[in-house]
Order: sequence, then C-alpha cells, then structure tokens
Amino acid sequence: MKESAVVFALVGNPNTGKTSLFNALTGLRQKVGNYAGVTVERKTGYFRAGSGQKIELIDLPGTYSLVARSPDEHILVDVLLGKREDTATPDGVLLVVDASNLERNLYLGSQVLELGIPVVIALNMVDVARDRGLDIDEKKLSELTGARVVACSARKGEGIAALRAAMESAVEKRSEVGLGHLPAYPQAFLEAAAQLEMICRHNDHRPANLICAEARLWLLREQFSGIEDPVSTQAKLWQQRLDAEEPGWRSRLIIQRYKAIGEWMQASVHHTTNGYPGRSQAVDRILLHPVWGMIILGVFMVTLFYSIFSLAETPMEWIDLGIGVASGVLSEALPEGAIRGLVVDGVLAGVGAVVIFLPQILLLFFFIGLFESTGYMARAAFLLDRLMGKVGLHGRSFIPLLSSYACAVPGIMATRTIDSARDRMVTILIAPFMTCSARLPVYLMVIGLLIPTTVSHAALLKAGLLFGLYVMGAIAAFGCAYLIRKTLLRGRDSSMILELPPYRLPGLTHVVREMWQRAWQFLQRAGTIIFVFSLVLWFLLHFPAPPEDATESPLQYSFAGRAGQAVEPIFSPWDTIGASI
Repeated sequence: MKESAVVFALVGNPNTGKTSLFNALTGLRQKVGNYAGVTVERKTGYFRAGSGQKIELIDLPGTYSLVARSPDEHILVDVLLGKREDTATPDGVLLVVDASNLERNLYLGSQVLELGIPVVIALNMVDVARDRGLDIDEKKLSELTGARVVACSARKGEGIAALRAAMESAVEKRSEVGLGHLPAYPQAFLEAAAQLEMICRHNDHRPANLICAEARLWLLREQFSGIEDPVSTQAKLWQQRLDAEEPGWRSRLIIQRYKAIGEWMQASVHHTTNGYPGRSQAVDRILLHPVWGMIILGVFMVTLFYSIFSLAETPMEWIDLGIGVASGVLSEALPEGAIRGLVVDGVLAGVGAVVIFLPQILLLFFFIGLFESTGYMARAAFLLDRLMGKVGLHGRSFIPLLSSYACAVPGIMATRTIDSARDRMVTILIAPFMTCSARLPVYLMVIGLLIPTTVSHAALLKAGLLFGLYVMGAIAAFGCAYLIRKTLLRGRDSSMILELPPYRLPGLTHVVREMWQRAWQFLQRAGTIIFVFSLVLWFLLHFPAPPEDATESPLQYSFAGRAGQAVEPIFSPWDTIGASI
C-alpha cells in the first residue's frame, strides 16, 4: 500500500532563494520531469517531518503575481487551484520571501493568502536582512497575515527544522484557515466573481475556496487565450463593464493591496542602526553604468565563449575518439549486414551526434548558473534591454539567445519565461540564427580552406573571421526580429519589470546540480529527437537494398536517393548558372 503524503506547493518571487530552500528541505530526494503537454519543468521532492509524516514538495516557477501571463505562470496558478490532472492539489503552500525585500515579496503573498489554504511563510535570507539592519517580528507578522512565519537561511541551513515543523502543524490545523485578507473589491467585481464562480462550479468537485479564488483571478486577467469558453467569455464582458463603471479599478486594487502590506510592515519590521548602506547599490554604480557596464559585460561574454570552446575541446575529442573506437569494435564483432549498419551507423552515430556536444552544454549551463547565483544575470538582462528594445525585444530574451550559442533547442526551451506571447514567438524564430556549436566544425573547415597556414598572420585572420561569423549570426537574428515585429507580429512593445537581486557568493553545489539537471533535460528532449531522426535517416539511406546485379551506387536505390532524383530537375538549372559564372 502506497504511503500517502501531504503535498505542499513551493511558491515565491524569482531570486528569493526558492531553489536553494527546495534543495535544503528535500536533499537528494528529488524528481525532475515535465508537466504533461508543455515544456515547463516539473520538480518534486519529499522529506520527513518530525512525526515521520511524509511531505511532498512541488517546486513551482517563480512569479511576481498570480495574474498569469507566461506559460510558467499559468502552470503555477493551475497547480495551486487544483486544475492539473497530473499534479495533486496542494494541501498547503510554502511561500518563500526575501526577508531583505519583504514589502515587494508580500504582494504575491497577499494573493496566495486569498486561496484559503494553509500557508507557511519562509523568511529566507534573514541573515542578509539582519546585515541591512532589519529586525522582523515573526510572531507579529504571523498574527497579521494569518500564516505561520519562520525565519530561515537556506544557504546556511538556518531554520530548516523549524520550517518543517511549521509545515506539518499548518496542515494539521487547516480547519482554522480562513479566506485570507481580501482587498476591498468593488461591488460590481464581487457580483461578477459570484457569477463566474457559478459557471466554474459546473461539474467541478474542487473545494469551494479554490473555485472562488479562480473566479477572482479570471476577472484580473490581462491576457486570454484564443480559445473561447463560457468562463473567459463572461470574464471579458465583466471586465468591460468594470472598466465603464469603475474606471481605474485595477490600479485601486493594487494600491489597496500595497496599503495593507505597508501596515503589516510598519507593525512587524523594525530598523536597527547597524545595517550597512547597501553594497549591491555601490557595485551597481559600476556594473550598470551605460558605458562601463557594457564593457564589463562584453569582457564576461568573451571570457564565457572562449572558456566554452577551449575547455570543451579536449573532452569533445575524447568522446569522438570513444565513439570511433566503439564503432570499430562493433564493426568487427557484428557480421556485415543490416544489423551492423543499424547499430554502428544508426544507433551509435545518433548517440554520438548528441553526446559530443555535452561538454559545451555543461560549460554553458555552468556559467549561466554562476551568473544567476551571483545576481549578475538580471543585471545583464537589464543592460541589454535598451539595445534589444530597438528590434522589438526586451532583456528577458537575453538568456534564451545566450543558450542558443550552445544549441538552439535549450534556447527555445528557455523562452517559456517570457510573459509576452509575441516576444516569446519572435525569440523562438530568431534563436536558430545564433551560431550554435554544431556549426563550428563546418566554419573551421571552410576557414581552413579560405586561409591557408602559409598566409602571414594566419591564426589571427582565422580568429577574426570566426568572430565575424558569430557577429553576422547575431546581426541576422536581430535584423529578422526587427522585420518580424514590423510585419508578421506587429504590436505595442512590451515592457520588462525586473527585480535586481542582491549580490551573493555563488553556491557551487547548487550551480553544479542545476547544470547537471539542465544538461540531462537537454539529453532527454533534444537527444531523443536527434536520435530518432538519425535512425530514420539511416533507414532512408539504406532501404530498399539494391538488386544483386546493380551497377550504380546503393544510395541510388534508397528512399533518400529516389527523393533526391525527384527534386533534381528543380535544382539542376542552378548548377548550370553556377558553372557559367
């Protein structure tokens, strides 16, 4: 009989140390996969509370609000509302907040409290808050919010045991949970929510508090999918009525929410005199400078690319050599025929085509994890926001395009964090223009033919030409982004709201773990597709087999050869033109 577990959803703003806390609570008892039908990562883990109760923790994507925009945020809201068939409805929420930036983080917290389910607030990075002269009264904040509040530091392991105990206690006393702290919604809003709640209840057996929360979130939505249904249709009609009867109602709700949060802060947060005046701000004066900041970013990028290509060269040669040795051994061990061709030219070649780029993928994800862990990645996106805005993108496209230099597949996968569907599609379309590592062997071969070693300063010329090819790829990508935004996907440019986290020393354990997880996902997703296509291509190149008395190449009789012969008349005139030139 399978042991039942209490399910907690891990929720928080980006850069609050949510992943570090997840690792501290669950250790190695983790499972990483995908939500069904989407590329959004699903990470779960479990641990034992003091009484032995098994608690399952679902690490949900970071967000600033439950008013969902991006695919990541839609998944988060659906899980919290119990609408995902592949994920259990959470029994409680572990809300992670940055104790040094409490007011901004509690905006999401106030929305989570409205769900009417047990909430435990983890005041993470409390050591940073103390250094800044902030003294938080956990008991008072707990009284004001109705949630259990625990101060902790995931990186130092402080408060983890107390946090586990609070989670267990919260679920045991779930009957005491109310509907949270609701803002003063307009009367028309409440009428609309009640009507939508009746529609949502149709054939829905979820708890009433979740259906009620879903109705309110429908009215607060800013973007709707193209699929019409009774709930979305009514929500849009009510939004139009609210806009007519209560102009500015959205802004007033936000102001009221922050007013309540301000009262919580005034009563529970006290400022001491021993805080330092903001080291992050002092460093930002240099790293975010419009001139020096871009120069430093350029140095970082050059160092990153040089390290990727130089450090990955030797392991890639080892992998290539290992694949060659394995091919030779299997060619001698297996009898000549279709089986040997399938194993050597199909399976082994397909695996080698994926694994050979793994060193570069690992190094790229290591540096990305390092930049994210220190807080510099958000600064890089901020610096590039103005430059990318000239072609209709914003800084959030930076990380997907950076990932595309190793392979376009993880780059495209990373676009799910972009909240604008238009910007997400543009980034996906231009990602293949970035010079991925698979093109490097072709570039090196062509450059070697164009610039012989006998030429003066051959090495310098080759390096310059290779750099030029990378620059041309980036120019082509941004040029296409500009054309796409001006033609196919026209619309108002979206703005980027980005919180700059404080600088921290990198957690190498966390960085390495994230590096391996992302690389494994690349092997699972991209590797599977490449491997299958390698087998299909091998089959098309070798079947049907030629007759025994055939005089032509076996390729002429294969499916691929026949397809080539069929399209040959279309391209043969270009051969004539090329020869005449």
